[in-house]
Amino acid sequence: MSDEIQRDPVPDGFEELPPGLGFTDSLKPCYRKVSETEARFGLVVLPQHANMMGICHGGVLMTLADVTAGNGINLARGVMVGSPTINLSMDYVSAARQGQWIESRIEHVDLKRRFGFCRGGIYSGKGVVAHFNGTFYFPDHEGMWKDGRSPDTAVSLIKRD
Repeated sequence: MSDEIQRDPVPDGFEELPPGLGFTDSLKPCYRKVSETEARFGLVVLPQHANMMGICHGGVLMTLADVTAGNGINLARGVMVGSPTINLSMDYVSAARQGQWIESRIEHVDLKRRFGFCRGGIYSGKGVVAHFNGTFYFPDHEGMWKDGRSPDTAVSLIKRD
């Protein structure tokens, strides 16, 4: 008998995120699928994503939601720069088990002058894992960029061709 986890396949059209994305690297391997109107992020739950009970850690789910929400907001507004998270809330609905593919997507975006609001979900092949709501700030100054970068050089997880 093998202790190896049976893994769901990564769905067609998803590509692995490149390294060097700061804290987002903690989700590795993590994948994205981007179109003109939508950005989805997902991963196969592996031991490094699990908590002591052997299911996907809530922090992993929250990070996946934050990455998806921030990029979804930026895609909707057509500006691929940093938009700091003001609030992110999550309702955990069911467990994501090791080996399962989970996918996060935005289902509604509302853009205001300086803020973006969104709601979305994280899903497995068995249904809803979590629902989330996010609020993001659209800075109108460069004072947030303390490491020498500017909004023009910030890295987005959304790949633009």
